[in-house]
Amino acid sequence: MQIVLISGLSGSGKSVALKLLEDLGYYCIDNLPATLLPQTVRLLQGEGHQRVGISVDIRGAQSLPALPDCVADLKSQGLDVRVLFLEAKTESLLKRFSETRRKHPLSTLHTDYTVAECISLEREILASVADLSHRVDTSELSANALRAWVKQFLALDQSRLTLIFQSFGFKHGLPLDADFVFDARCLPNPYYDPSLRPLTGLDQPVIQFLEAEAAPQAMYTDVLRYLENWLPAFDRDNRSYVTVGIGCTGGQHRSVWLAEKLAAHFAQDRQVLVRHRESSPT
Repeated sequence: MQIVLISGLSGSGKSVALKLLEDLGYYCIDNLPATLLPQTVRLLQGEGHQRVGISVDIRGAQSLPALPDCVADLKSQGLDVRVLFLEAKTESLLKRFSETRRKHPLSTLHTDYTVAECISLEREILASVADLSHRVDTSELSANALRAWVKQFLALDQSRLTLIFQSFGFKHGLPLDADFVFDARCLPNPYYDPSLRPLTGLDQPVIQFLEAEAAPQAMYTDVLRYLENWLPAFDRDNRSYVTVGIGCTGGQHRSVWLAEKLAAHFAQDRQVLVRHRESSPT
């Protein structure tokens, strides 16, 4: 039985993720109190369900402290339990609440709080859930990109550490879900070549441009050596995910090239995902 728990900040895309699971044939439950998770799983097992998606979030705040123990108990029974935590920058969430004109769930209990204060309190309450999850920053993601990333998440082998290389543009902000961030803005920039500007780091002319220079190769070698030295410590710490952010100015050329090159090396003996935040599906 595979159980996918979806949590995260209000407005971060949880409904998009849960609807995707439903479309993929998962039996889905929205807003389940964490304390009801063990009984619900037993019931669904008895009914023969093999794939289940459950949303657990701030609407059941009083039961959230029980979630880590519930997840550990289910995993001890040999169940495939995956926890996906969606988050976004406060400015992105404020924009979404403004566009939809929806109230924040915490505003009912804290009537004197602004939406920004509710978001801050929600982050604090959900911190323990985020710590046991695969985190995804949806600040700059379209709904289609989020669906694609969730599908990647579902395909992972949970028994192995997953190394995620994510390119991004600094002008769009740092990714919230990165464990490491490396800055490629000091490298020669293909953007200033008019013929390369519309391309990305996935295109051969851009690859040739960067690999003809000494600095990009030197940075690649240094980042590679750093990660090879420290990833074994994350293995020993039983981490499930390590996200490496690679940034350049716009997130189209240098960061994409470096993320792809590092991913190709580590994919030889590790489980690897590559995500390009600024060139994801629209």
